[in-house]
Formats: sequence, structure tokens, C-alpha cells
Amino acid sequence: MLLLAATVSQLAVATFVPGIDRFAGKAFGARLAAYPLMMLAVPAAWWLRQRATRRHAPAPWGAFALIMVPFLVDVTGNTLDLYDSVVWWDDLNHFVNWIPLSAGVGLLLTGGLTRRWQVVLLTAGIGALLAICWELGEWYTFIRHGTELNTAYEDTLGDEALGTTGGLVAGLLVAFGRRLPDSAP
Repeated sequence: MLLLAATVSQLAVATFVPGIDRFAGKAFGARLAAYPLMMLAVPAAWWLRQRATRRHAPAPWGAFALIMVPFLVDVTGNTLDLYDSVVWWDDLNHFVNWIPLSAGVGLLLTGGLTRRWQVVLLTAGIGALLAICWELGEWYTFIRHGTELNTAYEDTLGDEALGTTGGLVAGLLVAFGRRLPDSAP
């Protein structure tokens, strides 16, 4: 809950405190609505599945935290003005943030898989899909009618490639960090 609170409090400042230039034109009102929902979607889905199947497994808090961390990092990067003051910050985030995001989802979805290649491909594929969805969201919220339209195509392709690569790294970390049977290469 600390990750959620830290993210929401920064989003609230960005949305409701006037005159802070680093937040101007970056869709913080939309982020204030969307980020908490995205951060809570997986825990809510897990809880609903537990309830529907009448299971009482302990919550995978580590996986939930991995999924939430990138949202906090993104907002903190804006709060510290890193997107505008550090040229490579956006690219770094599209790679690095996809590692915990994809790893968290991978940990939740690959528990029944017995082959490392299956874990890598599923986790990397999820990372790639999330990178595409993220870029569609960026386009819809602040590129299509904004000042970045002329460079958006190149940036979008680069961001998708970096997110996909982060998803692949996450897949490798999940696959090789998990104990799989010796017969499962």
C-alpha cells in the first residue's frame, strides 16, 4: 500500500497544485484516475479469483509490488523533472520499468509451467503486449493532439522495443530464478 500511497500523493500534487511547469501537458488528471486502477487491477483480479475458487492462498505481495513499482518510478521521474532534464531518462524507464512489471505478471501466470522456455516466452510476450498497450495509451492521452506528434512514430517504436527487451529480461529472470524440475530445460 506504500507504493500506491506514494504514487497517488505525487499524482495529486501534479494534478491539483497549479503552476508547476514540469507537470504541464503530461495528462496528470488522466494518470490520477488510471494509475491507481492499473496498480490495483492485478491484486483485485487475484482476490476475485481466490474468492471464486474458494482458495485461501497467501497473497503474492512480492509480485504485486513488482507490478506497482514502475508506476511510482514514472511519477517520481516527473516529480524530479528527470524526463525533461535527463535526455535518456524516458528510454531507461521503458526498459527498466518493464523488468519488474513483466516479472510480477510472469510470477503470477507461469507457476504451472515446467519448461524455462515457456516461462521466458510467456513473460516476454506479456511484456511486449504491455509495451504496445502503454504506447497506445500515451498516444491517446498526449501525443495525438500534442506537440510531440512529429517525433512520436520513432519514439513509439523505440519505446516498444525497449519495453519488449525489458520483458525478455524479466522472462529470463523469472525462468532462471525459479526452481524447475531437472527434466525441464
